[in-house]
Amino acid sequence: MTHRLAAFLLVAFLFTSGAAAAEVTLVHAGQLLAVPGEDPVSEMTIIIEDDRITGVQQGFVEAEGARLIDLRDKFVLPGLMDMHVHLQGQLGPENDRDQLKMPDELMQMRSIFYAMNTLKAGFTTVRDVGSSSQEMYALRDAIGNGWIDGPRIIAAGGVGITGGHADISGVSPELMEIFTSPNVCDGPYDCRRAARNVIKYGADLVKITSTGGVMTERATGTGQQMEMDELREIVRAAERMGRKVASHAHHEDGIVAALEAGVASIEHGSYTGPRAIRLFKETGAYLVPTLLAGKTVATLAVEADFMAPTVKEKAIRVGNDMAGNFEKAHKAGVNIAYGTDSGISPHGNNAQEAVLMVAAGMSEMDVIVTATINAADLIDMSDSIGTLEPGKFADLIAVDNSPLENIEELLDVDFVMKGGKVYKH
Repeated sequence: MTHRLAAFLLVAFLFTSGAAAAEVTLVHAGQLLAVPGEDPVSEMTIIIEDDRITGVQQGFVEAEGARLIDLRDKFVLPGLMDMHVHLQGQLGPENDRDQLKMPDELMQMRSIFYAMNTLKAGFTTVRDVGSSSQEMYALRDAIGNGWIDGPRIIAAGGVGITGGHADISGVSPELMEIFTSPNVCDGPYDCRRAARNVIKYGADLVKITSTGGVMTERATGTGQQMEMDELREIVRAAERMGRKVASHAHHEDGIVAALEAGVASIEHGSYTGPRAIRLFKETGAYLVPTLLAGKTVATLAVEADFMAPTVKEKAIRVGNDMAGNFEKAHKAGVNIAYGTDSGISPHGNNAQEAVLMVAAGMSEMDVIVTATINAADLIDMSDSIGTLEPGKFADLIAVDNSPLENIEELLDVDFVMKGGKVYKH
């Protein structure tokens, strides 16, 4: 039996089986990277039933009544994933004004705009790791219910310590009282409470800040800030309730502490050194490098005038150090999951991270693996996304030429489908 006939019979089966009422879509792919890490294949057809892939066949299959999408002159690959975004904002000179004057309802409308910019850039799934939680959970659920369009969102609830990176800074004491989150904590038992609290209100994971941060408007550095007993209690509380923990961490002391506590991922990992690398490999935790954020803040610190002096110093120092330490971690075999910190950089520019990763020594294929297979593993969705195989969601993108030969192809995505629905063609 020929490949073409076998494929035709498979499509015919869809029309005559109990699933006959389902919409069938055939995608003709000139080049198909169905499983990142494996070689791409020419002249393939992806068979989609409603929102799921039901078959991948050699040749360009046709069937009467099926919707046909012609990507025979394109390179097709799984939808990309960004494991570190902030959809509720974007760094700029008006941030302070917006925080005071923009109503929550308008901020939510802007978040939808940023989400669509991200989806149209080819990122069909994101992990939002720092937003006003209830609004982000509402956005996640509205997209999940099909009420509005956007990428699939895995939403974090934040837990931080008093005066740490996740606590409010840069405003008057009176406003600090208003803006301080109930999930700011001190000591192990209070931090246990805070972790349970964010899960209570809908968090898919818990986001912590084991070290100081660049954008904190305090001269408190970027070294370890959370204590081991606090870190351990947060991770234990999250694990008891079926949630992973992601930790923002710049300096190695805070990276090591978070890994020893059992976090699933380190965000930024700017000063990942030998001790941290050993723990990454022992635990299997992921590094989410966010090189684009480093480049963005280092550039803005020199060219823009809206950053506080304490922020500028950290931005230049940390931003310029990230790529070199990422290269060491990658070469040592640390698990890497793709993440940009978009919101620091403009939403929709997420693929710039891929260019920076290649410049730092990672191969084009390995970069794509971080944004597909590895990202899906980090969020425990490998059975549903990350590759283009039967049974998985029909999340796929297309570009003109092979990104395995030139990663910059990902900067101009021509076609985006998420869950069988076309968002860009």
